Amino acid sequence: MEALHIREEDINESFIRSSGKGGQHVNKTSSAVRITHLPTGIVAQSQQEKSQIRNRDLCMKVLRARLYQLEKSKQEEKLQAMHDTKGDIAWGNQIRSYVLHPYQMIKDHRINLEIGNVDRVLDGDLDPFIEGVLLAGKN
Repeated sequence: MEALHIREEDINESFIRSSGKGGQHVNKTSSAVRITHLPTGIVAQSQQEKSQIRNRDLCMKVLRARLYQLEKSKQEEKLQAMHDTKGDIAWGNQIRSYVLHPYQMIKDHRINLEIGNVDRVLDGDLDPFIEGVLLAGKN
């Protein structure tokens, strides 16, 4: 998977002093990093390392992971919305009917097209149905 690229102008970085144990080093350097992704408002913060550079790297990894998760959830919502709009798979909801006995006919219920030459359609000639659906979609 390709790494997510975050533009520099889309983030706001702030460097703060770490809190907690650590002796004399803690209050002298601003090694903790907080990065805010401006378009989404997602915040990542790290003060685990003594180095500001390593804390920034950790923050960027966390930010990328959170942005990836946000994008993934958006895609899942789109798929769920598409799934919710599907009709039921039930009798009477078919697109096409094939009658082979006692008479022969194929009917496309979407465009009201009936074809009596069943063998031609079953051999793969679907052009009349494709054209009919395309022409019906233009209206």
